[in-house]
Amino acid sequence: MRFKYVLSEVMVGLWRNVTMTVAMIITMAVSLTMLGASLVLYKQIEAMKGYYFERVEVSIFLKNDYTDSQQQALAAQLHTDPLVKDMTFETKDEAYKKFQVQFKDAPDLVKATKPDSLPASFRVKLKDPKQFDQIAATYRGKDGVDDVLDQQRLLSKVFGVLGAAQSMALAVAIIQGIAALLLVGNTIQVAAYSRRREVAVMKLVGASNWFIQSPFVLEAMFAGIIGALVASLALIGAKLWLIDGTLKPLTSLLTPVGWGRILWMTPILVGIGAVVSGVTGWVTLRFYIKK
Repeated sequence: MRFKYVLSEVMVGLWRNVTMTVAMIITMAVSLTMLGASLVLYKQIEAMKGYYFERVEVSIFLKNDYTDSQQQALAAQLHTDPLVKDMTFETKDEAYKKFQVQFKDAPDLVKATKPDSLPASFRVKLKDPKQFDQIAATYRGKDGVDDVLDQQRLLSKVFGVLGAAQSMALAVAIIQGIAALLLVGNTIQVAAYSRRREVAVMKLVGASNWFIQSPFVLEAMFAGIIGALVASLALIGAKLWLIDGTLKPLTSLLTPVGWGRILWMTPILVGIGAVVSGVTGWVTLRFYIKK
């Protein structure tokens, strides 16, 4: 009987403050979408670091006028170098063909790049990627060598940009979350004020604070759960139409975002939305009912 009464009060409260409830759901949905996106981005960056840093190479670019003897001397030295794990030589033609495959989704860039603009190079894998400085000092300045480039340093800059985007998304999520908490508290106070006579009567007849607070807390939790479900649908939509659709050419060099990572966000966001909304409503009512 009590459960039926509490449930009916929840439905009545949601209907009485339908505009505030919708606003609360929208705010929760936006903040949880940003939070979910930042969590997905964080896990994706970690996965990309592990994937690319395992395959990182040092590129020793040769000058355009290098000679066969210079190339052979470098190859012999690299074969005997104790820091080198593996080494391959890439000609200009091979470099251009690889470039065409990697950037096949950007035909204008491929057309603008001439076959002879990409230099021949040695692709070197180190036993310890942290020993790049020693390799650079050894081979930079050698006859026929134009430059020595560490892919790990380039990747670090890329991941730095992605990390900044992640921090920005998390900061926006926190700001939206604070706005959502304030809105939840305000909505609960409005709902409690509109039913202040009922609350006063229940207190007079000896109803416990838990019994009085439960309908309002459940209203807040309902809004939080619905907002979390909307946020989950937004992440699924972003996966379908942005990551796997419109932005696919731009993300072709990135590790794929798996469905598992997106779907796992649903229970996490629902849990966060329900707990945060419920706790906020409960804390707000403790101050309100004591007045």
